[in-house]
Amino acid sequence: MTKRPWWKRILRWVMFVFLGCLISSTLAIILFRWVPVPFSAVMLERRVSATFEGKPYRSLHTWTPLEDIAPSMGVAVIAAEDQNFSEHFGFDWKAIEKAVEHNEHSRKKRGASTLTQQTAKNLFLWERRSWVRKGFEVYFTLMLELGWSKRRILEVYLNIAEFGDGVYGVEAAAHKYFGKSAKNLRPSEAALLAAVLPSPARFHADAPSSYVRGRQEWILNQMRLLGGVQVVKDLG
Repeated sequence: MTKRPWWKRILRWVMFVFLGCLISSTLAIILFRWVPVPFSAVMLERRVSATFEGKPYRSLHTWTPLEDIAPSMGVAVIAAEDQNFSEHFGFDWKAIEKAVEHNEHSRKKRGASTLTQQTAKNLFLWERRSWVRKGFEVYFTLMLELGWSKRRILEVYLNIAEFGDGVYGVEAAAHKYFGKSAKNLRPSEAALLAAVLPSPARFHADAPSSYVRGRQEWILNQMRLLGGVQVVKDLG
């Protein structure tokens, strides 16, 4: 019996791994289209890192349906992070073009990740940036746009976004910082939570800096310009 060449054996295993990843990721996206997401890759990575470092770790996370979250919270994150959310298919090419142009002439780098991209990264991928992760991000972003509605993408984003150290999702953030449920958040509170999203390790909703307060005011203004809560009601 002729032994199969080593490179064919490796290629076969690569194909098995690829097909396994494709099938498992497709099943996960189909499942989470309806089932509440229990945890994200970011949550898991933070817990594992703390365990290996021997540090105590406590996380707050409570899944909350979109209808039980104040509509102003959805408007706030769209205004802050992705104003073309309802129009693009996962990638905002105009925003990407502007970010590239800006980054060529500025030391302060600007991102252009959409809410779909951020949901894909938070839910499925590791934190450290690399071209490999970027490739997976493109794949999962397209899969989310194909398999989920915009409302579902927003719902999952609001439930897994990090709002502080160990604080995941808007329900946990609302209770921790304002002592209320996400359903009762006022527009100013929603804008404050959205203001910390670019860097929850640096910005704090319970002790907002002047920069965060300024960003909060900017978000409130953008919410009004976008048309308020109607933006969320119009999502498909």
